[in-house]
Amino acid sequence: MAVLSSLLCSPARFISPFRLRLWDFSPYKRRTWLLSVQRCYTSDSSNSSDHHHSSGLERYKDLQKYFNRRLKAAYHRFSNIPDHSLVCGHNHVYFIERDGIYRVDQRQSDPEPEQVLHLGQVSRQEEKTGLINEERIQWIVQRIRLSPQEKHLAATLKTPDTEEPRCVVVRLRKRNSPPPPDPQHIVLTLDKVFSFEWATDDVLFYTTLEALRCSKVFRLDLTSKESRITSVFEETHPDVFVEVVLSRDRQILSINGNSRSSSEVLLIDGTTSHLEPFLVQPRQPDLLYHVEHWRESLVILANTGPGQEYQVLQSPLSKPSMASWVPLFTPDSGTVIKDMDVIGDHCVLVARTAAGGLVLIVVSLTNPKEAYTVQLPSWACSIQTKKPGMADRGTVLQFLISSPVHTPIPYSLSPEDGLLLSGSKDGSSPGAQGRITTTRLEACNQDGTLVPVTLFHSGPVGGLRQAPLLVHVYGAYGRDLNMEFCPEKRLLLEQGWTLAFCHIRGGGERGLSWHRQACVEGKQRGVEDLRACLHHLFSSGVSSPSLTALTACSAGAVAVGALCNTHTHMMRAVTLQAPFLDVLGSMEDPSLPLTLEDREEWGDPVGNPEHRPIISSYCPLHNITPQCYPSMLLTAYSGDARVPLAGVLKYTELLKKAIHTHFTLNPKSEYEPAPNILLNIQPGENHLGPEDFELMLEEEALRLAFLYTELGLEPPRPQRKRRR
Repeated sequence: MAVLSSLLCSPARFISPFRLRLWDFSPYKRRTWLLSVQRCYTSDSSNSSDHHHSSGLERYKDLQKYFNRRLKAAYHRFSNIPDHSLVCGHNHVYFIERDGIYRVDQRQSDPEPEQVLHLGQVSRQEEKTGLINEERIQWIVQRIRLSPQEKHLAATLKTPDTEEPRCVVVRLRKRNSPPPPDPQHIVLTLDKVFSFEWATDDVLFYTTLEALRCSKVFRLDLTSKESRITSVFEETHPDVFVEVVLSRDRQILSINGNSRSSSEVLLIDGTTSHLEPFLVQPRQPDLLYHVEHWRESLVILANTGPGQEYQVLQSPLSKPSMASWVPLFTPDSGTVIKDMDVIGDHCVLVARTAAGGLVLIVVSLTNPKEAYTVQLPSWACSIQTKKPGMADRGTVLQFLISSPVHTPIPYSLSPEDGLLLSGSKDGSSPGAQGRITTTRLEACNQDGTLVPVTLFHSGPVGGLRQAPLLVHVYGAYGRDLNMEFCPEKRLLLEQGWTLAFCHIRGGGERGLSWHRQACVEGKQRGVEDLRACLHHLFSSGVSSPSLTALTACSAGAVAVGALCNTHTHMMRAVTLQAPFLDVLGSMEDPSLPLTLEDREEWGDPVGNPEHRPIISSYCPLHNITPQCYPSMLLTAYSGDARVPLAGVLKYTELLKKAIHTHFTLNPKSEYEPAPNILLNIQPGENHLGPEDFELMLEEEALRLAFLYTELGLEPPRPQRKRRR
């Protein structure tokens, strides 16, 4: 169900959803978390963490070791929860292991896994071409795509040191055919490939990623004698990001070109021989749309509804332009569409209601008036749909629902009869009944806007005054706050913490208008929303400022950093990962890869004189003043192209100077504890954090050690079993 995700596919300043999946290969093969999540192959010597910047972090070392053990135990405990990592062909199931990609034949009673790609083979190819010498290469498999009849497999790989993936194309062995001399036959490799889809068994369309921008589409033709690459499309607008996507029925391939505020889609009909792209609707300002295929029609999701929100429309495939769009379904006021899929003769929508809960809305494509709503458990905060297998008849939608503290539960929906089946007996998260409470609140901003807050806690809200509180926030690019399951969050909740997720303006929780209200001139609204959320939580009896910590990633650091400058008394500690803190400096530098693309989000201080004072008014780095700030742990990555390290270094230096000035000019302030400002610099270009499981644990354990220390909490000790 990657419809709206494609409208937000640009590599902006955000952290993607929970990146380490739990893999269950039963009945073929079961793997524990510690083996599966790494998904990488390492050659040569191991990487040392001695190069990590660790000034001031030594004081947390012992507690970090303790939480490393606790986190490892938590990940072990949740090692068998379901996910959708398997790729299903006609007769084979494909899965990823540490050293490559494997498959098993479902037609066999006791199948043996067959390795179709060994990541060491990719390294050896590099060695032959002289591209590497003695350096360590750590390959991580990102995506797998099968050609229609499983003649070829294409997969993208990357290393932690670069943002640019490599695509490897492998020829697959047919059943009962003699094994070739090279059983894992790599046909060719393609550099810098971002998105890719097969149109036929021998034709692959793909986009390339350069400087965090996708603007070109290529076509790879494979024949028995040679391979040929031709250019198909090139986008000239610098703020447009291009990707290729295959329809659910695998008949139509779309070239989606999306900016922050407009879309343009070209289609390639895979059932024809020429495979030439044709335009759906030319780009026009403020029109966002995406298409799916159904019979001889297109099902279109576009922001042509009331208030420029999403609605569902339909047009003939032969006449796809906007003049032929006919509305099929418009949600009720207060309900916003988050995603769309076409299952059989039905359109299934993921929607968020005015109360903040997730529901499914099923619209019959043969009789659109017959729409009905499927209620989901009240705790459901995230939906992940399963990509259909090649043998899938397309009559059932399979998906997982979860929350930050509820493990994923598999569901299946038959749109034809409305039958919703759960993978658990009562449709709730295993082991969570009666211990976890999900409360949805609304905080009133000073302008009267009600800001939703999702609260996870144990016990009644009125009894949370002494509970430590961890507040999560994002509020940018129209993206919802990540609400997928995370073992770290579950561990905190079980140790007595309360977790709050503040859905401030700038995000997309309440539709496109929720984002528009906090773009450019309205960015300060997101900061005010966050302040209102904290005030409402404290007023409702949830924790107190001395027991409160804020956490954010990437662009979410803007609201947190701005609030720290104006309301330092509202929190005791802050943790920021890959933080975007120098908004003004970044938007003034057109040489940075995201500056031109991000002008619709943050403004253009160079080209529009009115934008400079607006950005300056809230930019975290440019509003640091001498005062007592909360303690901060900032984690940055040395080669991060989205958030340059220079801005984080400058922010940290200015913050430390401001705190020193405050304590120098105010001798009486020596009685208040001085905050600890810590910068943890990690190597590599990965904006999403370390791919390696052990390094990820170290980072999470340090964050927990920091929070417990700065909030003055005693770490929970596991109860020892009595000896008999």
